[in-house]
Amino acid sequence: MKPIWIVDDDQSIRFVLEKALMRDELPVRSFSNPRDVIAALDAEDLPQVLVSDIRMPGGSGLDLLAHVKERLPGLPVIVMTAYSDLDSAVSAFQGGAFEYLPKPFDLPKAVELIRRAVDESLREDVADERMAQMPEMLGQAPAMQDVFRAIGRLSQSNVTVLITGESGSGKELVARALHKHSPRANGPFVAINTAAIPKDLLESELFGHERGAFTGAQTTRRGRFEQADGGTLFLDEIGDMPFDLQTRLLRVLSDGQFYRVGGHNPMRSNVRVIAATHQNLEDRVKQGVFREDLFHRLNVIRLRLPALRERREDVPALARYFLQKSAKELGIEAKRIAEPALARLAAFDFPGNVRQLENICHWLTVMAPAQVIDVKDLPPELMGLVQSPPARASLPPAPSLGDGPAPVESPALAETLPPTVVPAPSPFPAFPGPGGGPSGLGAGPWLHDLEREARAMLQAGIPEVWDTLTRKFEAQLIHAALDITRGRRIEAAHKLGIGRNTITRKIQELGLDD
Repeated sequence: MKPIWIVDDDQSIRFVLEKALMRDELPVRSFSNPRDVIAALDAEDLPQVLVSDIRMPGGSGLDLLAHVKERLPGLPVIVMTAYSDLDSAVSAFQGGAFEYLPKPFDLPKAVELIRRAVDESLREDVADERMAQMPEMLGQAPAMQDVFRAIGRLSQSNVTVLITGESGSGKELVARALHKHSPRANGPFVAINTAAIPKDLLESELFGHERGAFTGAQTTRRGRFEQADGGTLFLDEIGDMPFDLQTRLLRVLSDGQFYRVGGHNPMRSNVRVIAATHQNLEDRVKQGVFREDLFHRLNVIRLRLPALRERREDVPALARYFLQKSAKELGIEAKRIAEPALARLAAFDFPGNVRQLENICHWLTVMAPAQVIDVKDLPPELMGLVQSPPARASLPPAPSLGDGPAPVESPALAETLPPTVVPAPSPFPAFPGPGGGPSGLGAGPWLHDLEREARAMLQAGIPEVWDTLTRKFEAQLIHAALDITRGRRIEAAHKLGIGRNTITRKIQELGLDD
């Protein structure tokens, strides 16, 4: 494994991190300024992970981040700083930082973060090698392997093929692959969605028209059959083709002859037709909306493309591919996706199939706040809608941000708070708002809930009421702020109006990081 590079002008920080990483058997090298790092990048082996301070004599860590990302876009960079300004954090993430580490940091947590960056880096190294050899179609699932074998068998054939499968499952990709691996590969591949073009225009799109054939026909136009001469014509959503045009299509498939709209001279075109549909054509024939003879003409070889939920094992490779593709289109560094997020993706049914997965990956490329996509970054449709529980008579217990059990309420308190209790009028006045009336804070029901719980605890003789309720109150505030900022403590402290050291101390005191 390549070494982890530490960049910090503070010798004590370098020393502590070096010793901690070496205890974990991770190779490490330290630098005191960005200039030495840039020189080492040009002269020596590259790092596995870079951990850099922001403010150092002789150069900025953000400038170093920009230089490294231009040179090594896939290298995870952890930015650390003793300055609790939000601008630095935003700049770091915009520059492609893997994570933001505030000082002073908890050493075991810093090592855990670095190890996570190492794991992501090693996993992406393997993914990059696979990506370099990635074919135009992806699929390790047995159902997709059957499709690939069929494409191989048809590689030297010009036979008509009917591709069936749900919308978004990749039918056009299969058609392109059939064309690419056929004797017609040097000819044109022309695609047309017969469901997307109005009936009055579809005939002209397919067969062309002569000048003056109808109002607006200023010039003679070649149709898709002529454009695809010597190549392949892909007719997508063939099940939605108007019935009268099906007769003309059947004639072309039978003898290769057709007429332009408004034309009198027969035209010929040497075209291989590949059709696709998400509909059941047998049912369409029974309903009388699709010609049976055309169905049999198209149904020479049928390829069924599986839905994405039938090949869930392909989701991780497809997701990584689409993240790379979206990043390339946007001109930014490709984001990585953590294993728990991949597992959540693979568990989703994807009614829109591969097209929906591609759209989700594009959304994540734009919207995910960090370079590594976690479960909490996934769009709402993957997270599921969680119904809020009904309002309780008391404040909830202090939440746990780790895996430890949540605090248990006092049995005595539970007995003194029946669910039907009605709060007494509050002796405390509501806080006046800017206009003299009660503000939203004072007028809300939370003060009544607080008073009710306080009265119940006082009447029950529970000790340390002040400390108990204050801890619950502070825990709820910090939990809400961390939830909104996705766990970023400096930004949470900024929103709460408290200091960085204060929120760190409170989280430890309240046991929120257990």
